[in-house]
Amino acid sequence: MEVDLSPKSPQKYYGSDGGSYYVWLSSDLPMLSEAKVGAGKLILEPRGLALPHYADSAKIGFVLQGTATVGIVSPEGPKEKVVKLKQGDAIPLNLGVVSWWYNDGDSEFVIVFLGETKKAYTAGVFTYFFLTGTNNIFNGFSNEFLSKTWDLDEESVNKLMKSQTGQIIVKIKERMHIPKPCDKDAQGIVFNFNTAPYDVDVKNGGRAVSLTCSNLPLLGEIGLSANLVKLDADAACSVGYLPDSAVQMIYIVSGSGRVEITGINGARALEAKATAGSLFVVPRFFGVSKIADGEGLEWFSVITSPLPVFSHFGGKTSLLRALSPSLLEAAFNVDPHLVKLLRSDGSNNVIFVPPRQTNLI
Repeated sequence: MEVDLSPKSPQKYYGSDGGSYYVWLSSDLPMLSEAKVGAGKLILEPRGLALPHYADSAKIGFVLQGTATVGIVSPEGPKEKVVKLKQGDAIPLNLGVVSWWYNDGDSEFVIVFLGETKKAYTAGVFTYFFLTGTNNIFNGFSNEFLSKTWDLDEESVNKLMKSQTGQIIVKIKERMHIPKPCDKDAQGIVFNFNTAPYDVDVKNGGRAVSLTCSNLPLLGEIGLSANLVKLDADAACSVGYLPDSAVQMIYIVSGSGRVEITGINGARALEAKATAGSLFVVPRFFGVSKIADGEGLEWFSVITSPLPVFSHFGGKTSLLRALSPSLLEAAFNVDPHLVKLLRSDGSNNVIFVPPRQTNLI
C-alpha cells in the first residue's frame, strides 16, 4: 500500500465572526478516502451559532476546550434534546440527525469530529445540509411548494428564506435567546472522558479510557467507538493492531511524540513526529506504536467498530507471550534464554511501557 500516512493539520473551510470550520482533505491525507473516514474541527466564538444541519456521515465529536449548548433532533422521533457540552465530553451523531451548536461561554469552543464516510457522497468528506442560511436546502424549492408544506402565505415564506443573510456559522444578537440544556437529555448521548474511570492505568506509563457500545449503547447503532489515551513523558504504547478489520483515526490532543506504522510484508508505512492538532489514520490490520516526547502525548481516536478488539505484542497481554516458548525459538531461530526474556519483559505492564530507569554512578 503506497499511501502517505503522515500526520496532517486541517485546512480552513469556512470562517465568520461567529466561528470557523476546518477539514482534513483527502488530497493531504489520502487514507481518508481510501478508508472511507472523515474528520473536521468546529470553532465557535462567544455567541457563535452553527446553524441547524444534518450530514451524510456518522461521527463522534470530542470537546477540546470551552462549553456549548447543543440541540439534537433524531429523525426517528422529532423531539429536540438540548445538552450542555464541556471539555472532555464526547457526543456521537448518526447520519441524518439534525443538530445546532451554540457557544454560550466567554471563550472559544473547540470540538473535533471523527467518523466514517461509507455512505457519504464523497469518500473522506462530511457533506452537510443546512436548514437555514443562504445555502439552506429549501433554496431549491419554489415559494409555492414551501407555502403548501408549511401552510404559510408566500410573503411569510419569502421572509423566512431571506432574513438570514449568513451561512453555516453566525453570531447572534445578545437579545436573542437559545433553548436551555436539560440534564436528562444528556443521558445516553454525552460521555465525559475526564470523569470516567481508567480502563488501563500504568504508573509512569499512561492511562486510557474507552468509549464503546458497552458503556454508550447508541454507538451500536452508529458503528463507531472511541478512546482517549495519555502517555507520560518518554513512555511508549506497545506495538499493536486491530484484528477486526477496523480503521483507527488518531487526533493528537496535546504534547508530541514519535509514531511508527508497519504494514504489508513488514514494510514501514510511517515514521513521523506527531504534534498537537494533527491527525493520522491507521489502515486495517497495520501495526502501530507511539513513543511520547518529554512533555507527554495525548490523543483521541475513533475506531470504525462499536466494540473493537485491540491486540498488542508487548506487556502481560502480549500475543507473543501466548505462543509456546518452543514455537518462538523455532520461529525466531534464537536460543531459549532470549525467548524467556522476550516473554517475561514488561510482564507487569499493560499496553503502556514506562521509560527505563538509568542508574547514575
